[in-house]
Amino acid sequence: MKPTLVVLAAGMGSRYGGVKQIDPVGMNGEAIIDYSIYDAIRAGFNRVIFVIRREIEEDVKAFFAGKFPPELQVDYVYQDLSDLPGGAQVPPGRSKPWGTGHAMLAARDSVDAPFAVINGDDFYGRPALVAMAEYLSQRSPDDRDYAMVGYRLDRTLSENGTVSRGIVTHDDQGWLTSIVEHTRLVRQGDQGIASLDDQDQVAEWFQGQEPVSMNLFGFTPAAMDQFWQEFGGFLEDRGGEPKSEFYIPYGMNRLNRAGKARMKVLRSDSEWFGVTYQEDRPQVVARIGALIEAGDYPRALWPYRA
Repeated sequence: MKPTLVVLAAGMGSRYGGVKQIDPVGMNGEAIIDYSIYDAIRAGFNRVIFVIRREIEEDVKAFFAGKFPPELQVDYVYQDLSDLPGGAQVPPGRSKPWGTGHAMLAARDSVDAPFAVINGDDFYGRPALVAMAEYLSQRSPDDRDYAMVGYRLDRTLSENGTVSRGIVTHDDQGWLTSIVEHTRLVRQGDQGIASLDDQDQVAEWFQGQEPVSMNLFGFTPAAMDQFWQEFGGFLEDRGGEPKSEFYIPYGMNRLNRAGKARMKVLRSDSEWFGVTYQEDRPQVVARIGALIEAGDYPRALWPYRA
C-alpha cells in the first residue's frame, strides 16, 4: 500500500507576514511545498491531502491548479476552530488555531492508508521522505508503531529570531521516549543553543547535536481515533487557555507513556530549512538555487518527469 502525504498548510503565518505556504522561492515560482511534493512522488507517495483554512482556499487551490501528474490524487480538507470532540465549544475570544495535532485531525475522515505529516513551509530533503515512505510501506492500517524523522537541532535554527522545536530522546533501539517542546530556541554565539523563558532568560542549554522534531511524522489511520481522544483530554485540561495548542508531540507523548502506541525515531542528516520569518526567505531562495545548480532538482519542477 502506497502512503499518503498530509500537508499542514493552515498556519496563520503571523511571524512571516503573509501566506508563506505558497510564497514562491524556486526559479519558476515554486514554493517550498512544491519541492516536498516532488520529493514525495519520487519516494513513492501517491496521494496528497492539503489541510488549509477556508480563508486561503482560493489562493492555495489556484497556486497548485494543473501542476501535478494525473496519477497523484490531490484532496483538500479544512481546519476549523470549532471542529471539537464531545460537544466542546470554542472559548469566547479564542481565534488562535488549536495546533498541529488538530490540523492533522482535519484529515481524519480522508486518510485510508499509512500517511506522513509535514509542514507546508518546511523543506525536508528527499532522503528523509524516502526513509519515511519505506517505513510506512511496511505498516498495516491498524498498526500502532508510528515514526518520526529526527533532525540535528543545530541545522534547524533561524538567524533571524527564536524558533519552536521539539527536543527528542529515544532508547537504544530508536524508540521514542519523549518529545519536549521548546518554543523559544536561539543560537547564542559560541555558548551553544539556548531555550529562553518568557523573560528572555536562559532556561536550558543545548549543544546542537540533539535530535529534534520538525513535524515529519508517520502514522496509520489508527492514529486518528487515538489523537481525537487525546485532543478531548487536552481541551478539558487546557482548552480555556487562549494560546494553548494541541501539538502532535503532546498527543504522541501521552500515547507513548500509556503504552497505546510507540514511535520509531528515524535519524536523518537531510538538509532542512524553512521560513519562520520574512528575513529567512533570501537564504531559502539561495539554498534551493544551490540544490538546482548541483543537479538535485530541475530548474522547473512541473510537469513532473520520472
